[in-house]
Amino acid sequence: MAYSFERPENFAGALLTPAEMGAADARAGDGAALMQAAGRAVARAILQRIRPTRTLVLAGPGKNGGDGHVAASYLARAGWHVRVKSPGEATPDDVARAGLVIDALFGAGLSRDLDAHCTALLRAAKRLVAIDVPSGLDGATGQIRGFAPQAEFTVTFVRKKPGHLLYPGRGLCGEVLLRDIGLPDSIIAGLAPRCWENSPALFTLPLRAPTGHKYGSGEVTLLSGSLPGAARLAAMAARRAGAGMVSIAAPDAAALPEAGIMLRREPLAELLQDQRRQNWVVGPGLGIDAAGPALAALLAAGDRRIVADADALTACAGAPERLRGVTVITPHEGEFTRLFGAIGPDRLGAARAAAARIGAVLVLKGPDTIIAAPDGEAVINANAPPWLATGGTGDVLAGLIAALLARGMAPFAAACAGVWLHGAAATKIGPGLLAEDLPAQLGPLAQG
Repeated sequence: MAYSFERPENFAGALLTPAEMGAADARAGDGAALMQAAGRAVARAILQRIRPTRTLVLAGPGKNGGDGHVAASYLARAGWHVRVKSPGEATPDDVARAGLVIDALFGAGLSRDLDAHCTALLRAAKRLVAIDVPSGLDGATGQIRGFAPQAEFTVTFVRKKPGHLLYPGRGLCGEVLLRDIGLPDSIIAGLAPRCWENSPALFTLPLRAPTGHKYGSGEVTLLSGSLPGAARLAAMAARRAGAGMVSIAAPDAAALPEAGIMLRREPLAELLQDQRRQNWVVGPGLGIDAAGPALAALLAAGDRRIVADADALTACAGAPERLRGVTVITPHEGEFTRLFGAIGPDRLGAARAAAARIGAVLVLKGPDTIIAAPDGEAVINANAPPWLATGGTGDVLAGLIAALLARGMAPFAAACAGVWLHGAAATKIGPGLLAEDLPAQLGPLAQG
């Protein structure tokens, strides 16, 4: 089964680990020119956003500190009162007296916790701008190494890093300003990056053929229990996202779904005889006791595209091998932990390992949703607003991804597109969103 997605030719949207960024710098050769360009970019960003004020640059011993020295020189030329101090020369009182602190202590590749003195310096800052990342932030994982300060904004170069998008790092960075410093795209391509920021540049939504028919756009069947509320949300999303036919299979359903959604009361074994039913959602509203046998029956039928969520994931708690053969799973953090164990500090690494373990695309839901493929390719989503965190929105996402699979998208691309469209629809709706508001907004966004 193909898990492919589209990589932009210039590798825009690629996220580089600190090690990859170090390799890119080494391949570029002219480190002095890159440092001049980086420092100049920092100074310009500050000049554009902040009025002149007494400024202290905390400069560490490495490249990050060098960028800080260059930024200070440009600010001084613009008439600013700027001092540069190393950690050994600065005191918390020095920092507290500054109207602005430029954090150039350590970059994204810090491999140890900040010491007590650097922590005290950064804690004393009233207003702070970071170069690359706030010091103490792990650029690969977004985790804090002992302490990291809150930045008003962060200036980084060439490509963002995973830590700019993964929480808590994403919150601490403030606005992330990505600046070009002249490093060629060919160097980035040579690194073969495997992590990306989610965006429409990574996928193409299928267009409906002028002569198409309803089954040509794919059929989605959702398995449900006697109260199909969650399945109904998923079904509404699948319809709006372009699936030609959508059915809820609920032999004991107490109520009919909305008009346009077919209710099927036949046993699952009978429904599986219909070869048009190639796309299934299993889990939402099904019940844990029913979800395990239903998932096993779907997998035994072979050659089906299956989105597993909610009760189907809980039914496999502690035994994720039962999910081998599904196409996409969409756990939140609690479901992931029940399946695979504690996530630990490296959320991105945990998602990749879990996807490889079950041989399926994994969507680890959250404010920084990660989409991981079995081959190690990964995407981090950053367009989901906080009001998306409400009951039922995960059911909508499951139905949306299933519809995109039904329309012919490869699994990884369908998951990336589904997560991005989910966030875009929520942004359009705004605060106060209810899960049932999402499907109508998805309609125009998902048609390609």
